[in-house]
Amino acid sequence: MGAGSLEAVARLTERVLSVRPLAGVLSPPVAVASAAAGPEELDTTGRLLGCVADRVGAGAFRLLGAGEAAPDVFAGVVGRRLDLSAAWVRDAAADPPEPPAVAAAAADVLARSFGAACRRAELVRPDGARLTAYAAGDPAAPAVVLASACGMPVELSEHWVRRLQRTHHVVTWESRWLFGPGVSDPEDGPASDVAAQAADLIAVMDHFGVDRAHLMGLCGGAVIALDAAVRWPGRFTSMSLWHGDFELGPVAPKTDHQRNLQALLDMARQGRAGSAAVHRVLSNSLVEQLPEDMAHLVIYPYATGELWYRYSLLNGAIMATDVRGHLPRIALPTLVVTSADDTTAHPDGSIAVARGLDEVTLHIAPHGDHISLFRGPAELIDLALDFAQRNRP
Repeated sequence: MGAGSLEAVARLTERVLSVRPLAGVLSPPVAVASAAAGPEELDTTGRLLGCVADRVGAGAFRLLGAGEAAPDVFAGVVGRRLDLSAAWVRDAAADPPEPPAVAAAAADVLARSFGAACRRAELVRPDGARLTAYAAGDPAAPAVVLASACGMPVELSEHWVRRLQRTHHVVTWESRWLFGPGVSDPEDGPASDVAAQAADLIAVMDHFGVDRAHLMGLCGGAVIALDAAVRWPGRFTSMSLWHGDFELGPVAPKTDHQRNLQALLDMARQGRAGSAAVHRVLSNSLVEQLPEDMAHLVIYPYATGELWYRYSLLNGAIMATDVRGHLPRIALPTLVVTSADDTTAHPDGSIAVARGLDEVTLHIAPHGDHISLFRGPAELIDLALDFAQRNRP
């Protein structure tokens, strides 16, 4: 066994960790491509993957042989992310470390992982909804509460949280009904509206002892942030809205993506039967639109018909909420950020929101697709930190 084998184990562990949220909601064992040349290579690669998966709690996988296709688009996404056909995986499987060495290498990766950097809590809301909440950084530092894109695993915001936690106490959460064990059964109406999701934000702050914070909203989270700022203005020192997915009636146009997704969500919200029909069509077309480095996270709320239905209730409410009435009621210093070529959330929506606010700074980057925001570009994170620092009470 060479050092290269242990390096490969560490790299494979990182990949397995990254697909853990998605793999965890698919029916086990998740069938993934391997391109193994024969039964022996299939066996050794499978045992290596199984050992790593056991160590990080990622569930069970079943390797497909050369020429076998993944059973569905979601298993295909998992397989592409694991990349078991890569030379570094095949070399490690050919010279596999002993299980104790694999466990030690995986444990080292776990100790440096995003999960290890966060304090995690399970919250039960008065209406029975369960939330998984996260905090990172020094609790004595200035606080930031992060409302991320609806329905996405917390790992989508990893770059932001890791950078912000160096100087701030960062708290965030994953959307109700979509994560964790014992998920409550959703009902449309008050329990799925934006007000309920904004109240979840406050509950997360309360749980981690955060009295006041800079409020950040990314994508659909920007709508939740606006609602929270209206309802609980005393809880926030300032606010920033990033590539917001805003409904503004005739004031601002929407992209094709926004219009199409909203139409599908509206159909799915009518009930599980209609939602299932939409899900079958949507699943096969969605993957083609997603970048390889983010697909395993962004596709999470689409992974099963039930998740898609629950997501349709929550994100459908976000996309249908007209925020024009919120804007005159907000007195917080606010930073609004978009890019001129965002084809996911129309930049004119952010520009219109900025025009409706009194104390506002508008930043329009010349370039930057919507997904790139979640890669945590240094210049944008620096912009956020500078704004929050300048507007500390």
